[in-house]
Amino acid sequence: MSDHQLRTRPPAGPAPGPRTAESRAAAAFRAAAPALAVYAGVRALGLLAFWAAASAAGKDPLGPLSGRWDSVWYQRIAENGYRYTVTLPDGSVHSDLAFFPLLPALERSLSEVTPLTLGGAGLLVAWTAGLLAAWGIYAVGAHLRGRRTGVVLAALWGVYPTAFVQSMAYTETLFTALAAWALYAVLRGRWIVAGALCVLAGLTRPTAAALIAALAITAAVTLVREYRDERRAGPVLRRNARMIAGVALAPLGWLAYVVFVAVREGSPFAYFDVQAQWGNNIDGGRALAAFIAGLPWPAALGLCAALGLLGWLVVLCVRQRQPLPVLVYALTIVVISLIGAGYFGSRPRLMMPAFPLLLPPAVALLRLRTTGRTAAALAVLACASAAYGAWTLLGSGPP
Repeated sequence: MSDHQLRTRPPAGPAPGPRTAESRAAAAFRAAAPALAVYAGVRALGLLAFWAAASAAGKDPLGPLSGRWDSVWYQRIAENGYRYTVTLPDGSVHSDLAFFPLLPALERSLSEVTPLTLGGAGLLVAWTAGLLAAWGIYAVGAHLRGRRTGVVLAALWGVYPTAFVQSMAYTETLFTALAAWALYAVLRGRWIVAGALCVLAGLTRPTAAALIAALAITAAVTLVREYRDERRAGPVLRRNARMIAGVALAPLGWLAYVVFVAVREGSPFAYFDVQAQWGNNIDGGRALAAFIAGLPWPAALGLCAALGLLGWLVVLCVRQRQPLPVLVYALTIVVISLIGAGYFGSRPRLMMPAFPLLLPPAVALLRLRTTGRTAAALAVLACASAAYGAWTLLGSGPP
């Protein structure tokens, strides 16, 4: 893997003035506009399908989007702070300390300065973050493979099988937006920006560990390679001072919340105990194996085929020689999602932020003979995603 793939530095030159920065931002938005339009279109289709299905069933369309499952926990934190626990019939205790604070903080802030309820504020955050995530995903795809690939990559993320979660008051869109732009910052050599975005990601979801690992491993490989070439640590460290500072900054958000829980509960491992009570501890994949073993053989074969497809996507990402931070981030998200002991139905949702896995399919779609065929394929995927989302949201179980 080349040094260019590890880190791309921006060209040297004078610092941009306000007008230059504003014009660059406007140009970047214009370039990303097709991706944002396609993403907004496929998500609007998903919402329309769900609204029609909910209306036909005589149910409130907004209820499942902002008033069920995890979104209720976030709103309770936004309203009352961290103080709620529930004891299940089996004796396990579920504490709201399992949920990270950035989304509820944004919900509370918005509800205080607008007429929105906490649920409405959560939806506004999720939908706005979805657009920002699509823009960041486009930026990464365009940086690696060109603008057309960036557009298709953003569209594929919008039609992911569990993309309906992107329309809910959940943290997936917020985290993915922060992760995508952090990765883009690393690819452009802007390590301080990347570290700051990692801090926010670390206050959003525990899977920020994947983003932190991506920065740390990329920096370590870069330092080792440069030291091997020069055999002098001083110049290497001075030249990479901003990279080192960005990596040091990256884990502070995640660590701050873990320390907060430890102090509140009076135990250094309290956060991990809370997650274990929710069944989210790491078991190395035993729960996944047991789940597959307990399925009827047709379902077990189908799930194994899906896992095989996931493995093939990983292989394709490696064969594409994706840059090290992008590859480490995606693989770590996948591993974290598969080796946990939690509810199996949530695992596809947990892997949704691993958008680099969609880069090989995006490239494959662009190899179709005409733009019309690519658009038709995306339309079929959008309809399938919308139908599946409507069916799932009207069901009884959490996504």
